[in-house]
Amino acid sequence: MGDDPAERVAVVRLVTEELDRMSRIVDDLLLLAKSPRPDFVRYEQVSVPELTIDVHAKVRALGERRWMLEAVGEGIAELDPQRITQAMVALAHNAVQHTAPDAVIRVGSALRRDRSGRSVASFWITDSGPGVRPEDAETIFERFSRGRRGSGGHRSGAGLGLAIVRAIAEAHHGTVRLVSKPGHGATFGIELPVAAPVERKRP
Repeated sequence: MGDDPAERVAVVRLVTEELDRMSRIVDDLLLLAKSPRPDFVRYEQVSVPELTIDVHAKVRALGERRWMLEAVGEGIAELDPQRITQAMVALAHNAVQHTAPDAVIRVGSALRRDRSGRSVASFWITDSGPGVRPEDAETIFERFSRGRRGSGGHRSGAGLGLAIVRAIAEAHHGTVRLVSKPGHGATFGIELPVAAPVERKRP
């Protein structure tokens, strides 16, 4: 650092920001390393409407967007509300990164039956950004993947946010979902069994 006080302030700010970024990356990697452990998910009976409304309230603080509650599933599911909230906040943060201020971002949930006939709880975030290119859709949930959104999307972050979402979904014996068309936004979601596996339930 030079002798100029303003330069010193700028350098300290830059170093602090980089340390914070590295700390977040380390925390994310530790979380991913823990995701296969049996105690990563702590199941409990959760009201899907209450969880959805709570998630909607939390994500509104992530950016000045037009946050809309698109749908609310009615019923009870066995899941880890903290992990689901963590996943939904990551999806919402991803949507904020790829949309402009005042863009519409929708939050939703539903209880339904999947193609195999099992009851699932779905949670999703829909944005109005540039969408996801087809060639990126297959890898976007992998660690360190930072696919370009649409034709003019940007790359940011370490590429761990969506990997964490997938880890949380798979820890619940669920899946991630992506529906997108370049230039027409994207819907990122998770689908989880309504009932927890017997061997994963807390005593």
